[in-house]
Amino acid sequence: MEKDDGRKLSAPELKERRKQVIRAYKRGLNKKQISRDLGLSYPAVRNIIARHEQHGAESLTPGKKGRKVGEKRTLTEAQEADIRRLICEKRPEQMKMEFALWNRAAVMQLIEWDCGIKLNDLRLCRSSLN
Repeated sequence: MEKDDGRKLSAPELKERRKQVIRAYKRGLNKKQISRDLGLSYPAVRNIIARHEQHGAESLTPGKKGRKVGEKRTLTEAQEADIRRLICEKRPEQMKMEFALWNRAAVMQLIEWDCGIKLNDLRLCRSSLN
């Protein structure tokens, strides 16, 4: 059986999958059998069982994914509001920029001019790696 990627499952599906692991373990199946039968990796099965033994049933509920709101921001809220205001009120040519419309490069240049912060263009970084 092909292994399922738990990152692609919704929270209720992930919780149900974890419950299946615990039910199988309580029936006496070993971790390798559970891994094979449910299509999970052995380390995933081992971690689910260990968390359940340490923290009980509440450990089966998946946590919220991703960053917390506002975490690792480059600009402050005030700087973001100022940039949004400038983009809404003016065109790049009015600000003596060499762009006809607002695009990623124009906004990056505006942020550098207005806030003094140079942003990396991830698209350019990815293309240079290939």
